[in-house]
This record gives sequence, structure tokens and C-alpha cells, in this order.
Amino acid sequence: MVSEPSTGLARPSLSVLASADYVDELHQLWQRDPSSVSEEWRLFFTGFDLAMCQRPCVAADRANDQSRVASLIFAYRNVGHLIAKVNPLEDAPSTHPSLELEAFSLTEEHLDQVFDTGHLGGPQRMPLREIIDFLRDTYCRSIGVEYLHIQNVHMRRWLQQEMEPIRNCPAFPPERRIAILKQLIDAELFETFTHSRYVGQKRFSLEGAESLIPALHQFLETAADTGAEEVVLGMAHRGRLNVLANILHRPYSMIFHEFEDNLAPDPVGGDGDVKYHRGYSSDYEPSNGRTIHVSLTANPSHLEAVDPVVEGRVRAKQRYRGDTVHRRKVLPLLIHGDAAFAGQGLVAETFNLSQLKGYSTGGTVHIVVNNQIGFTTLPGEARSSRYPTDVAKYVEAPIFHVNGDDPEAVCFVVDLALRFRQTFNSDVVIDMLCYRKHGHNESDEPAFTQPLMYQKIENHPPVRAIYQLRLEHDRVLSIDDSVRLSDEFADRLYDAFKTVKIACPLPDALPDQPFSGVWTGLNQPYVFDPAKTGVPEEVLEEVARALTTVPEGFHLNRKVGRRLPEQLETVKSGGSVDWAFAELLAFGSLLAEGLPVRLSGQDSIRGTFSQRHAAWFDTKNQEIYIPLNNIREGQARFCVYNSMLSEAAVLGFDYGYSLVEPNMLVLWEAQFGDFANGAQVIIDQFITAALDKWQRGSGIVMLLPHGYEGQGPEHSNAYLERYLTLGAEDNIQVCNLSTPAQYFHVLRRQLKRGFRRPLVIMAPKSMLRHKRAVSPLSDLVSGRFSEMLDDVTPPQGATRRLVLCSGKVYYDLLEGREEHGVNDVAILRVEQFYPFNDALLRKLVTPYKGAEQVVWVQEETKNRGGWSFMLPQLLELFPYRKLRYVGREPSASPATGSARVHREQQARLVAEALID
Repeated sequence: MVSEPSTGLARPSLSVLASADYVDELHQLWQRDPSSVSEEWRLFFTGFDLAMCQRPCVAADRANDQSRVASLIFAYRNVGHLIAKVNPLEDAPSTHPSLELEAFSLTEEHLDQVFDTGHLGGPQRMPLREIIDFLRDTYCRSIGVEYLHIQNVHMRRWLQQEMEPIRNCPAFPPERRIAILKQLIDAELFETFTHSRYVGQKRFSLEGAESLIPALHQFLETAADTGAEEVVLGMAHRGRLNVLANILHRPYSMIFHEFEDNLAPDPVGGDGDVKYHRGYSSDYEPSNGRTIHVSLTANPSHLEAVDPVVEGRVRAKQRYRGDTVHRRKVLPLLIHGDAAFAGQGLVAETFNLSQLKGYSTGGTVHIVVNNQIGFTTLPGEARSSRYPTDVAKYVEAPIFHVNGDDPEAVCFVVDLALRFRQTFNSDVVIDMLCYRKHGHNESDEPAFTQPLMYQKIENHPPVRAIYQLRLEHDRVLSIDDSVRLSDEFADRLYDAFKTVKIACPLPDALPDQPFSGVWTGLNQPYVFDPAKTGVPEEVLEEVARALTTVPEGFHLNRKVGRRLPEQLETVKSGGSVDWAFAELLAFGSLLAEGLPVRLSGQDSIRGTFSQRHAAWFDTKNQEIYIPLNNIREGQARFCVYNSMLSEAAVLGFDYGYSLVEPNMLVLWEAQFGDFANGAQVIIDQFITAALDKWQRGSGIVMLLPHGYEGQGPEHSNAYLERYLTLGAEDNIQVCNLSTPAQYFHVLRRQLKRGFRRPLVIMAPKSMLRHKRAVSPLSDLVSGRFSEMLDDVTPPQGATRRLVLCSGKVYYDLLEGREEHGVNDVAILRVEQFYPFNDALLRKLVTPYKGAEQVVWVQEETKNRGGWSFMLPQLLELFPYRKLRYVGREPSASPATGSARVHREQQARLVAEALID
């Protein structure tokens, strides 16, 4: 937020008041001409004269009246929107009790008296009648404004100076007005043409809200004028095809191909998605000649789910363009429906991201296409607030309510909103009231549930017709001109349609290619070939030195500092590293190679379990020092952020970031793995399905702390089974690791292969400090990641039982084997469940083919964990062997809430796996 500037003397100070001559001189000036002194002095002298009047007098009455007029001006600015003509389907109320003269103890006798207008954007003095007309023109016509909830005075004054001098009614030149009409014609005819040619097909039309198209043209024009180079757009399905055709210039023939279902097989692969969910990008040519790139982000039917994804993409693109200070070159634009804007919690979560250090994009312009209905639900059933946009007051965003039947007002507001965003780096909301001509989709009958509303809509002329008559009345163009514009566009549509129907040619190559630009070469298929992820000892030592060097004068917490010498010595002597140190070494080695790293999540800087300490905090002044950003000159940047207490918005944001930065290690960490279910829509609709639906890759890493330590249902299980059921066509990687070296290599592997896949890691908790969960430094130097790990101390004689497990339970089994003196049981570890390396497992079990029993062991309950996934794999591998499951019984809850019961269950589990 922009801080309030100094406005001079905020109030007469004691030192000034002590100078009687100076005050008297100002008082005389004020008496001759109130406008000759500042507003603060005007208010002071008004009160002064009133206080000095010892009996009822004219001066006192005038002061009282002036004060009441000031209150009336404030009231119109505050609640004038309540009587604004912003709803095209309803007549606006002529007045409101809060705006009546009587509410301010004024009468009609005052209407012709002249009053000081304060900082109202007109003449300094006007009759009250003219003041009211001025206020009604500004705040009660096609535009209603809510902005007095903004605490920043400079923001409010800026808005007033932009709105009031022109009374919120700019004078567009004739050529601009004709351009707006042409854009409305494009929007309307595209819908009516497709409606008549593809009867009954879903397209979620824009009819009733066609002013969105000139609004978006205006946004891009203003964006170019204010120095923007790129716009990232997010929206749901309504009007999406129209935006694709008339804003992003997706060829009409391509869209008609999709209606015909004549698409050629996709060269990238995947099952695809319906046409009104897909993304697209292209270059827009504004009138100032500066090209601006526009990309529409693919979005499922989960309406507002795309919001944080867009913000993450924008943040990454701003970094890519060196736009991290002012954040004005890459702009986010989100288009919402009114019901979803009020109803979806992700909207509030995304607003909360807007000013946070690690997530801010410099402000977002939100356009709410207010159809006044959600499917069949009216506003009274959809929200408890007056407006769907009230949630935006949460971040003090200005809110413009505008009549969608007045396209000039819509364009003016869009221009004003974007210039506000570019000036103050703050969110701003436009509530465009309109209607939905058809039902939720074109085969739906809305009159079943809203008969009165749809009687009005049926008799309501389209905005194009309203605006065309307005221009004809103003002699901007003739009826023949209007007809010519319509015919020209209709001919273009018909030509494209005829081409598709008759010749059915394959569409030309499109500019929006999934694996181009920074993604070039990263569309290779998934393979198990090992990547070179080892790091030379000297590099590890260089990283370790940075991780253990305290800057001079920095006051480090003693507990944090106590471990540093030991860590450095570990690397220098080739000792063993624990989980957290291996992670930092992996990050640091990538940074040293010029590959950046971004980590965000709840409490991720320190780590939920006090294991990471990726940043240090000075105990005297709270100064922050990040060791990993001090490895060497020219290294890449390490960005680590504590996120707000959200899963869905933050994971969506980081996923969006990963779409733009394939050569950055982007990680999101859940505080506990169980909490990731708060972001399930992002996981299901984007992370695991985007490659198949939209051919969009991502290398995001999800760290989900997992492990049964008796901490109860919500702090044990990361729902491994969910991710395994989501795995198909090599879309994600799901790992449950057992050593720091494996973690080190799997992180580095993310950026070392010719493809990108999301990586889900069941991250450890107690293993972070387990004495046996360490790896020799040599494993980081010469090792690599392996999807399965053999027994490090296999039976010397015959193997009675082959045990397969994954993750933390391995150490419980290892200790149980030693404690019970079991020497005929082999333990194999599955480190990566999916994609499943069947060939490697076959190779590892070969020495144990003679085992009498094969057992799968897991901590999780039988209806969870890896059992259901592993069973068919093991049946194929051991077709004539009885397979045993060892683990907890099926349960509706992930784990017991009793630490004692947990310990007893764990002891029985280990004994059954090894002995029984």
C-alpha cells in the first residue's frame, strides 16, 4: 500500500497558534475568501467563529449549515451508490433516507444558498442545488462507487480528482465510440451466430454481458499506455469462447472446428478438455503500437480455482521480466461471476495474498460479470451481503458498480481502475451489473425457477442495440453505418463457418504451443533412466561454509548456532548428514549451478519441526539473514516464505509459479501432510490433470509431513493413497523416502531431466532427528536416486520372509529385527511408488525368490497407505505366493488419538511383520 504523503499542516499546530499576528492574518483572508486558505484552516476558522459567538447569530447559523453541507457531500460519496442506476433490469430508487435534506437538518430554503464545496472536484463555491446535482451526476448515474472504506487519504483524494471534475462521465471522441460499437457487434454476433449454427451445444454465452468485450479492449489499451508488456487473464467458462475469439483472436475456424468435433489428434498427447476450459495466448496490438502479450489461463469448472494460479504465474513472469520492484509490466486480470465471487473462499484467500511479501503481484484488477443469478440461485439465496463484491473491502480495494448497458461507463471505469492499480499497486474491483440471456447453459430453461426475471430479460434490448441508437441519436454514425459494421462481421463468421463445413481443413499452426519458450525440450516422456545428481565434495563444502558462517555483528540464536560447527565439520570430514542438512545442501548446490529455488508454506522458514532454519533472525533487532543467498558470486536466488494460513490459495499460487519457471525448483510445504486436503481442488484439477487436459507441465514439489508417531488423526497421515489413485499416464511422482541422500537426489533430479512432473513427497517428522536416518556424505557425491532400496544387511542364509515397506516404518522394522535377533528376514524399501519401477523391483527380489512368505508392511490403516496400490504389483511378481498384509486395521479415522494405543499398535505391527 502507498503510505499517506504529508499534506502540509495537518491541523493548526500549537506553535502556529501561538503567533497571534499570523493567525489573525489568515483569519482575515478566510473571511474575505475561504478558498484562499487550506481546507484545514477553513475548518478551524469555521469552528472558531462558531465558538466565539456568545448568542444565536447569523455567523453561527451559517457555520452550522456549512457543516451540514459538508456532511451531505460526504454522504453522497459514501452511499450514493445505493441510488445509482447500475442495474439494467431495475429502475434505481430516486432517493435514499440517508441522502434526504432532512437527514442533515437542511430544507429547500437552503437549495439556492451558496456554500463552500471543500475539496469537491468542482467550483469552490456553489448553490446547494448545484452541489446536489454535481454529486448525483458523479455518484448516482451509471457508476456507483465505494471507496470511503479506504484508510489511505491519498488514495481517496486521487479517486476523487479522477472522478469528480468530469462527474464520472468522460467525453469519448467519435472514433472511440464507433470502436466500442464495433466491439459490441463482434461480441453479440459471435454468440447469435454460434447459437443458430450449433443449436443446443453448450457454450456458456456472454449474451447480456457483451460490454465485457469493450471492457477488455479498454484494459489492454490502458495497460499498453501505462507500460505493461503482458497480461495474464483468468476467468471461468461464461463468455470464455467470446473472449478467445474477440480478444485473443483465436481463429473462428478453430473454434468452429471444436464445435464440429473435427480436431486433429493432438501432437502432444492427452485427453484434452472441453473448449470453454482451455487456455490460449497471443499478442494484442493496441492503438499506441506497443505489442502486449495476453495469456488466458486454463481453468476447470471449479470457477475461482484459477485465481491463485494466475497470481503465481504473474509473479513468476514479473521475475522473468525483471519487474520485481514496481510490478507494472505483467498484470493479472481476473474475471469472476457474482455468485462465485461471493461464495468461494478462494476469493478471500487470494485477496489475502495480494499484499504479502512472497506473493504480491502489485495488485489485481477484478471484473465481476454480475449476471444477478448463479445457475438457478438468486442473490438473496447466495450471499448475506448487499453486494457480491463486499469481500473486497477486506483489503480496502475500491469498488466500482457500473451498468453493463452503458459501455462507455464500463470502459471509463476499467481505465480508471487500471490506472489506480498502476499508481498504488493495489487491488481494485469492477462490478459490472448485467444479466444472462439464456440459462446456465444453452440447453437450460431458466424460466422454470426465475419466471419474472426472464420475462424482463426477454423484453430487454441487447446492449448493442441500446448503444447503437445512442450513437445514431448523437449523429456519431448513421443507420447505414451500423448495418455495414454488422454485415462485415457476419460475413467473416460465415466464411470461417463455410470453410470448416465444406473443406474441413486442418487448422494452421497456432502461436500458443505448450512446450515452447523456456519449456522447449521439456516434453520428453517419463523414463527411469538415472539423472546425474551427485555433487563434488568441494561444492558441498562451499555450500556448507555458507550455511555455517555467521555474519560479523549478527546475533544468532544460541541453539541455532550450536549446531553449525558440527555441520561444517561433517562435510569437511566426510561424515554423515541428517535430513534437514541434506535438504539445504541440495538447495545450495542447485543455487550454485545457477538454478533458483522457491520454498513456501506455513512456517517453512524455520520448519514446522524446527529442523530447517533456512533464514536466521537477529536476536537483537529481528534482522533476517539467509545463508543460502551468500554462497558465491553469480549464484541463483533462494526465495523462502512463510505463507498465510492457507492451503488452497498458496498451493495454487506456487503451482502457477511452476508453470512459468520450469528451471526453478518450486516447493510447497504443508504444515502437516493431512492439511493438504484443504487444497484438494488444486491437486485434482490442476496438478495431477493439467498435462493430460491442457498439455501444461509442472515440476512443483509438494512436501507433506507424514508418519505415525502417536500425534493423532490430523497429524499422522498425508493420505498417500489419494495421490496413488490420481497417478496415471506418468502424470505425477509419489515418493516416501527413507534416507537423506535419497531426498537430496530426488530434489536435484527435478531439474536434471528432459521432462517435468509434479513430485509428491511424504516428508518425515520423527525421522528428521532419528539417529539412523542419516547418510554418508559420499552418497551425496557419487550416489543417485533409486526408486527401490535393497536390504543393506540381507540374510546370510536362507530367507524365510521377504518384507516390503516404505518410509519411516523401515527404521522400526530394522530396530525390531535387531532387538529380536531375527536374521532370516529381508527388508526392501519402496522409495517411489509412482511411476512404479517394476523392472527394478524384479531385479531386487531375485535373490529372495525362495522366501516362504512375502509381506507388505505399513503404518497406515489397511484402507490407506500403499497396500491397495502395491497388491496388484506384488501379485504379478509373486503369482504363486501368498501375500500378507501387516498394518493397522481398516479405520474411518487415519490414526488413534492415544499415544499409548499408538505405541502398542506399532509394537504389534513390528512383531507380526518379523516373527508371527
